[in-house]
Amino acid sequence: MNLSLFRNALANLLGAVVPAVVALGTVPLVVKGLGDAGYGLYSLVTAIVGYFAVLDINVTAGSVKYIAEFNARQDRERINQTVCFGLSVYAVLGLLGALGLACGAGFLVTRVFSVPAALQAEAVDTLRLAALGFFVGQLLSYLQSIPQSLMRYDIASRIEMLFGTGVPLLTVGVLLLGHGLFDVILLRVVASTVHAGVLWHSVRKLLPGLAWRRPGAAIRRELLGFSAYSFLSRFATLSYAYADKLIIGALAGVTALAYFTVASTLANRILGLTYRLSGVLFPAASALAARGELERLRRLYLKANRYIVFINASVLVLVAVFSYEILFYWMDARFARAGQVVLAVMTLSQFIDSLTSLPSLVNDGMGHPRYSGMFALVRAVLGLLVVYLGVAGWGIAGAAWGHLAASLLLTCAFLVAVHGRTVPATLGDLARQSYLPSVLGVGAVAIAAGFARQMAGGAPLALLALVLATAAALGVHGALCVLEPDDKAMLRTRLAGLVKGILSVRKSV
Repeated sequence: MNLSLFRNALANLLGAVVPAVVALGTVPLVVKGLGDAGYGLYSLVTAIVGYFAVLDINVTAGSVKYIAEFNARQDRERINQTVCFGLSVYAVLGLLGALGLACGAGFLVTRVFSVPAALQAEAVDTLRLAALGFFVGQLLSYLQSIPQSLMRYDIASRIEMLFGTGVPLLTVGVLLLGHGLFDVILLRVVASTVHAGVLWHSVRKLLPGLAWRRPGAAIRRELLGFSAYSFLSRFATLSYAYADKLIIGALAGVTALAYFTVASTLANRILGLTYRLSGVLFPAASALAARGELERLRRLYLKANRYIVFINASVLVLVAVFSYEILFYWMDARFARAGQVVLAVMTLSQFIDSLTSLPSLVNDGMGHPRYSGMFALVRAVLGLLVVYLGVAGWGIAGAAWGHLAASLLLTCAFLVAVHGRTVPATLGDLARQSYLPSVLGVGAVAIAAGFARQMAGGAPLALLALVLATAAALGVHGALCVLEPDDKAMLRTRLAGLVKGILSVRKSV
């Protein structure tokens, strides 16, 4: 079980890492091709389309849980009913959202957001085209969940790597050929359609007996009952990802939005990668809870938290301490000056939010989505309020600080609420076994790196040496203080076997 979980987690991570690297690497070229205002408009269009996904009642979460259970019982009939119900729901939601976007495009561009007059016509046309992409995207999001529910993250990740790598590269190609924003969105709509077709083909291979079955009342009740609370979590996620951009687009304009989007996207992309490691715990927790193996789930939960917190804290140090240099060398001096604080604060906010990821997955896997759903709703409302106040008072930096304030308050409240209740571990166990081994040592490295950065000045070689030294210090701390004894022994055995294999090959040559 643990080995299978590790392999699925690794596959899920790789499915995000490669596209993330390519996407981040192409951002400077996309900004150059569209211009600052054009890129801000592109961010606004994607934010509007993304926020329309609030229509999604998150049937994917219920499907992952119940398909995993039905597959364990070899109940093909109920799997068929679940898949057919999910596809029907997402087809209807996609159609409603697409119609709303197409009909409201003119009003949103001319009345709600601060779009320059010269860009308004293009913005309306682009948003209407993106409405079609919304419909396809809804079907795509559901199809992606089916291999995951069957613990075949390898298949979903390979397909995701293909399209997640190809689309950013093709976007740059479209811009280099002299095309504009409309053509970029057209490319993405076509790519999403092909992506959905490839996924459908893979689903049919995974479920060769898949056939249309009218979902029974029990299936509808179970899926909608679970998804009703999970929807609140999805609403909070969408608010976190898109509402801040809509507020900035309305209050500060598209150029300020471009600066914020570049910095916040980097923070979201980097720390979002580790969620892919932890995401596989949801179906695993559901299966362990169904078999009553709560002690095994508790040990797995604490160990996973220990490693995820260390990885996220290490990433936080590297990004926050060197936020100016990252934006300077990745983008240019303008983005570095405008986005340095945003990048550092948003990375810290993302780290704090990440502390709720594993507890939420286990809580939902145990069958208690109402806890995570209600907290997510409060998080969304509070987050929107403080971000609005922050933008109104302090611009894009205020938006970042607003995110941080909401993250601190709601993360602490959620951790206290679920541990020892819906999550089979106490908060004390979590702090001692998962947080303290990582946070204290990583904090010391962060303080040392911050002082050293001030002394290094702006010399590129000195900064590079400092980054490498900081990463090395974090790695040593992880190996000595975070890695558990049984994992150390397994790693030594694997390394010894690898060295022995290399030596035997050399001798044979």
